[in-house]
Amino acid sequence: MDSIIPGMVNELPKFSAIYNMVHIDEKWFYMSDKTQRFYLFPWEDDPYRATQSKTFMANVMFSSSVARPHITSDGEVIWDGKLGIFAFTEQVAAKKNSKNRCAGTIETKALHSVTKPIIGSMLIDEMLPAIRSKWPLGACKEIWIQQDNARPHIHAEDTQFKEAATKDGFNIRLINQPAQSPDMNVLDLGFFRTIQLIQYKEFPKSVDELIKEVKDAYNIFDPKSLNYTWLHLQYCMLEILQVNGGNNYKNPHKGKRRLESMGLLPVQIEVPTVTRIQAQQFLSEGHVEVNITQEHNIEDNMSQIEYEV
Repeated sequence: MDSIIPGMVNELPKFSAIYNMVHIDEKWFYMSDKTQRFYLFPWEDDPYRATQSKTFMANVMFSSSVARPHITSDGEVIWDGKLGIFAFTEQVAAKKNSKNRCAGTIETKALHSVTKPIIGSMLIDEMLPAIRSKWPLGACKEIWIQQDNARPHIHAEDTQFKEAATKDGFNIRLINQPAQSPDMNVLDLGFFRTIQLIQYKEFPKSVDELIKEVKDAYNIFDPKSLNYTWLHLQYCMLEILQVNGGNNYKNPHKGKRRLESMGLLPVQIEVPTVTRIQAQQFLSEGHVEVNITQEHNIEDNMSQIEYEV
């Protein structure tokens, strides 16, 4: 409801264009999918893959951040909205000799124990500097970063975050994704799935190669497709309002690429007055149960809760 801009005399209310919103999330990327389909000529050899266990495929966790691209009415991309994708890895010296490298060789290893301090360090030391350096000139510097409700995430009132978030004239705030609303994050709404499909076209054999392929897939992702996903988020928000905050709605398909070719692609989605009034009435009647247990009330030992593979 906070994202709705009130309508004028001859205009319906609309969702905010959310150009000053950044979505962040984490995802495991694997060396390859368990099952893949290939189309080969008769003279081509079958692809060969080897792994110790198909149940425990080599993987790396990445943290990604995106904002809404800036695209003109003529379709020119002024800014692609990509703020970076970062791998949770560490540099470790090899303990033994092997046929591939000598003992003492520095190797990149995936971190499979990603705790709150590690998540916080990634956000403060990697993502915030990336936002400040890549944010378009002249754009609003009051930015909202939305993260999901995973327990290893830091709290919005974290002292180190608040100090780093106000540098260079920026005022960056941290908010949580609406609980039990998986479609309220652009990365989960389609971005991650698409870049993983691009990454699966390659066949990395090491952690370094996997990181390179994931970053390449991130970089070649079409900014216009990212803009469609941000617009799709608004369509999902409208559907959620119409079912009183539930998830029992059909994923809306609006033919955004076709609308753009016709010059009819909206920047903001209109909210029918009836829908807005019904949603406000539903909230005022107290039908929504609010979880008042916030992360800052959780004991300090929760800071070591880890992501599991």
